[in-house]
Amino acid sequence: MLDLTQMRQNYTLARLDESSVDPDPLKQFETWFNQALQSQIKEPNAMILATCGADKTPSIRAVLLKIFDERGFVFFTNYNSDKSHDITDNPNVALEFLWLDLERQVKIIGHAEKISTLESLKYFLSRSRDSRIGAWVSDQSQVINSRQALAMQFEKMKAKFSSGDVPLPDFWGGFRVIPQKIEFWQGREKRLHDRILYTLTPDGWSISRLAP
Repeated sequence: MLDLTQMRQNYTLARLDESSVDPDPLKQFETWFNQALQSQIKEPNAMILATCGADKTPSIRAVLLKIFDERGFVFFTNYNSDKSHDITDNPNVALEFLWLDLERQVKIIGHAEKISTLESLKYFLSRSRDSRIGAWVSDQSQVINSRQALAMQFEKMKAKFSSGDVPLPDFWGGFRVIPQKIEFWQGREKRLHDRILYTLTPDGWSISRLAP
C-alpha cells in the first residue's frame, strides 16, 4: 500500500485579501480566469459540477464552462443525461474550478436553470460539424453495447445530415448556474490558506474571510 502521508506542497505563489478583491465576484472570477488562460494551463474552463437528485445521492462530473457573464456560468449537455435529471429534481448545484498551477480554487454554490433555445442554438452553431453530429449520437448516461455501436450510430447520423445543416436537437442545450455564494481560495504557506467568500444578500454581495 502506498504511503501518501509525506506528500505535501507548500503554496507560496500569491495572496488574497479582502481589501484587494473586486467588490463584484463575477469580475473577480474574470480576473482569475484570464490569469489562468495566460498561464496556459490545460483546460482552464474545466469545472467539477456537483448535483443531488430526488434520491439524495450526490454525483459529480467534469464539464466545460462555455459562457460566463453577470448572469452566471453556463455549460451544455444532453437534457436526458443523469446530471439533467438531477437538476430537474433539485436545481441546487455546486461548481469547482481547480487551478493547481496557480495554487487556486474557486467554489460556486447556486441553482441551475435551462437557458433559452436561442442561446443554445447560438452556441451549437459555433461547434464543429462532427461535434454537432455527436450531440445527436450519444444517449448520454445510458448503457451501450460497445464502442463500435457508438461509431456506427455516428456514421448513420453523419449520412442522415450529409445534405444539409445539422439541426439543434430538442434534447440538448445549456444550463446556467446562478450563483448565491462564490469562494476564492488561494494556497498559502503553512497551510494558512486565504479564503474569501462572497455571499449574495438583498443588498448585494457581502465579502468575508473564512478560516483555512
